[in-house]
Amino acid sequence: MDKKKSGFGAVVKEICRKFLVSLKRRPHMIPMAVMVIAFLEYSLHLTVISNTTAKIQGAGMGLCGFATMLFSMLSLVCFNNAYPHRKPVNRPMWVLMFVMVGIVIFADVTYLNAIYYAISRPDNPIAVTMSTIYIAYAEYYLRTHIMILAAGAVLTLLLPVYSKWIRKIKTSVEVEDNGNLGAIDISGEN
Repeated sequence: MDKKKSGFGAVVKEICRKFLVSLKRRPHMIPMAVMVIAFLEYSLHLTVISNTTAKIQGAGMGLCGFATMLFSMLSLVCFNNAYPHRKPVNRPMWVLMFVMVGIVIFADVTYLNAIYYAISRPDNPIAVTMSTIYIAYAEYYLRTHIMILAAGAVLTLLLPVYSKWIRKIKTSVEVEDNGNLGAIDISGEN
């Protein structure tokens, strides 16, 4: 009598196998996860960015922050609609998602330029001290946000390439041979 493998290692192996099976069915979840991480990175540091906007009060900084939040959320919605379950890619939503990601990156770059102008202007520059250290943090978080968005966009563009690689991964389970089964009678006669 053959015992089935059990224990922590077998459980972890089965969890990994199920995760790979779900990735094989929906490989677009990889760039989606990166886009969600980008959104969370920006929204969790919104207090620092808002404090920077209040301190610098540059032209369009508030609008850039608003546009970044709005189009970040809408790009996630467009991403979900671009990849419907078991259907081909919805091209208009896919293009719209990239337009929105482009708007978010443009708003972040415009915000970064406003920070640079405020701390380097010749008349009355804003000094970054310990009491205004959040300005440096805002710059760092915006740069990180741009990099994560760019990574998500690249992963989305390369999705047809690596989805083929993911589908080649063997995730089937070995089943023992049941050679002792007889023919199944489906005639209904006893």
